[in-house]
Amino acid sequence: MYKSQDYNISRILSNNVVLVSDPTVNTEMVLLGKGLGFGQKAGNPIAKNDERIEKRFRMENELHLNQFQSLLTQIDQSVIEIAEEIISWVCDEMTPEINELIHVALPDHIQFAVHRLSSGMEIVNPFLFEIQALYPQEFVLAERAAALIEDTFTITVPESEIGFLALHIHSAVSYIPVAQTVKHTNLILQMIQMVEECLTLKITKESLHYTRMITHFRFVLERLMEGKTIENPLLDRVKTMLPEAYELALQLGELISRKLDVKVPEDEVGYMAMHLFRLFQLVKDKKE
Repeated sequence: MYKSQDYNISRILSNNVVLVSDPTVNTEMVLLGKGLGFGQKAGNPIAKNDERIEKRFRMENELHLNQFQSLLTQIDQSVIEIAEEIISWVCDEMTPEINELIHVALPDHIQFAVHRLSSGMEIVNPFLFEIQALYPQEFVLAERAAALIEDTFTITVPESEIGFLALHIHSAVSYIPVAQTVKHTNLILQMIQMVEECLTLKITKESLHYTRMITHFRFVLERLMEGKTIENPLLDRVKTMLPEAYELALQLGELISRKLDVKVPEDEVGYMAMHLFRLFQLVKDKKE
């Protein structure tokens, strides 16, 4: 006999993880806790206040749930616990609305990273500085995540790996796949290279100019991918008064169009030109 304060077990995912339904609100959720699934079977009740329950979360996509169940048989329980602790930080400190796929992607990534680091393999991250600059809040959480991983597995987690952890956190809060974020970051680097070649100027990564530029380019790409448009009331004046910056912005727009297969509106080109004008002024001042 079920009580209103009981969950109903729908599926045993592992000895420590079960899928349950809540008859009072007609929803399903995943419960994590030592021994929750041991000796149980579908249909059995679990008290909502069971002291063994350490974590509750919903996973509404059946494919994600199956992937999560498969993952439980392949990786260490401690990795699951670490990943869920990190996810709790993200929900508490950034947003409770996260992509449920993080429950699969993050532990899978951590397991592989621990294996590589334990084996002495180097982890290379060509986008480390850009990740730190573009996603500072995610990077701070990733640093804490790295400390937790180090304490658990007695390994050293390099900054390059912290950068990748930050990307997974960003993916969870933005609902943008990690692969797409990496693609965008790589494109931003290509855009910066085009700017440097045009101006024959090496922009120091630690400079305010660099941080401003990559941040602006990031938001340009995000707006384009989301189909958002912005109006630029100064567009005609930009074309007339900042012709060199506008020409470079046009070239950047063409690069974006080729790489992402999107149309870059003139208004967006105009805003890029306005940001680029600062660099043109910097070059001019240096020459004088």
